[in-house]
Amino acid sequence: MEITIRRMDIEDLDRIMEIEIESFTTPWPRNSFLLEITKNQLARYIVAEIDGLVVGYGGIWLIIDEGHITNIAVDKRYRGLGVGKRIIEGLIELCKDSGITAMTLEVRKSNIIAQNLYRRYGFVESGLRPNYYADDNEDAIIMWKKIENRGD
Repeated sequence: MEITIRRMDIEDLDRIMEIEIESFTTPWPRNSFLLEITKNQLARYIVAEIDGLVVGYGGIWLIIDEGHITNIAVDKRYRGLGVGKRIIEGLIELCKDSGITAMTLEVRKSNIIAQNLYRRYGFVESGLRPNYYADDNEDAIIMWKKIENRGD
């Protein structure tokens, strides 16, 4: 099974919304994704495909020399198959290609699976955002990763 990573397109939005709704208690509205991929010059979004089907996605904002991961989600039927790993790898490569020197993200304190995935790619816990998630006031763990750029 080959997982392909490519840039997110407007045509992907129906499928993105299916994954978003099944993955999050407070999903982003469709229009937020549309604005991110058409208007936000800082935003970059990628999708993961298996046999032409979008099975996951990830987004990042490139701000000066930092990349802030906005969201990552994988279709529940495709979790545990390495899709999340490929999305993280795709975002890291995107940062390297853009001269980004560090990446950051917030992750739910209870989401141990995601935290472990991020740690495997060199992200380290660096802080806490109390009551970060509006749906249940759960804390967010802040994680950072230094990027080794090409030629460093």
